[in-house]
This record gives sequence, structure tokens and C-alpha cells, in this order.
Amino acid sequence: MVLLPAVLLGLIAGAIRASIGKRAFIIPDLAEVWLVIVAFIPQWVIFFLPLGQGWASDEIAAAALVISQGLLLLFAWLNRTLIAFWVLGLGLTLNLLVIGANGGLMPISPETLQRAEIDFPAEELQLGERVGGLKNVLLLAEQTRFEWLADRFVLPNELPFNFAYSAGDVFIAVGAFWLLWACGGPKAEKLGLAART
Repeated sequence: MVLLPAVLLGLIAGAIRASIGKRAFIIPDLAEVWLVIVAFIPQWVIFFLPLGQGWASDEIAAAALVISQGLLLLFAWLNRTLIAFWVLGLGLTLNLLVIGANGGLMPISPETLQRAEIDFPAEELQLGERVGGLKNVLLLAEQTRFEWLADRFVLPNELPFNFAYSAGDVFIAVGAFWLLWACGGPKAEKLGLAART
């Protein structure tokens, strides 16, 4: 969830930056973009479509999430000449680590669930159960491997919406914003954002 606002803000900021500098907003040529589409299809079907949420077992959901994260990590690696993808890749690696260490789903504690005021009351869920058919699994903090990488952060309650997110999600969001911000910069700066190979 944290990725979408980062992408929207990055597009807006990059477009404004390009407009102020009277430049074109140019997205660099990225390798194997199809990997992103293939990676998001199973997540969309299993975690967001009602049919998928009811059909997919926890095992299928876990396998789909791990494969999806792996494909996105491969995409980041193939585009590592841009520094923003190193930040994205770090976030994906952290998420994949905690997901893989906890059975293939992203752990969330009952306390975090309550703080996020998500529509699935923690008291009605059993530990080890998927939360609302989504990518999270309910685990106590002390039972969670790499708990500091789990979905443990929430937005302020004053906002009209809320969700839980992880440290890895923050790096992914920063990387996405950085990439789109750079797209509005001068060509020399975009070349300067390239990592040494």
C-alpha cells in the first residue's frame, strides 16, 4: 500500500521538477519490465480479487507472494545500473527475508492490527491465520522471526485511511520516488544517478 502513494508523489514531483526546468519528463529504458507485470498478477488475483481470496489456500498464497517478491527482486537486479534500484532492491530483499522466514506471508502482530484500525479485529482472528485473505499472517511479536522487518508501522490515526507497512516497504517507496524524481531532472543528472558497473 505504501508504494502507490510513493509512485503518485514521485510522478507529481518529477513532473513539476521537469516543468520548472522546462525539460521533458523521461523515464529511462528499463530492462525486462514484463517481470513487474508477471509478479503483480498473482498478488492481484489472490490478495485483491474476492474470488481469489476465497479460492487460494494459505499455502498457495504464500507461494505466490514469495515468487512475486522474487520476480520483483530480479527486476531490480537487472536494472541495478540506476541507484534507485539498489534502494528498491534492498526493500524487496528485507521483505522477502521476513516473509520467507515466517512461512511465506508477511507477519503482523495483533497490536499492530489494532493500531492500524484495520477492518479485521484481532480478537476475532486466530494466531497463524491469514488476515482477511490478504498477504499478512497474524503472529505475536515474540513468535515472529525478524520481527523488526514485519508490518509493524502504521500511519497516524488522524489520516482518513490507514494500513500497516514494513521497513522494507519504506525502502521500496523511497526507491520508487527517487527514480521518478530523477526522471524530471536534467539528462546529466539522470546519468549521474547511474551506478558504476
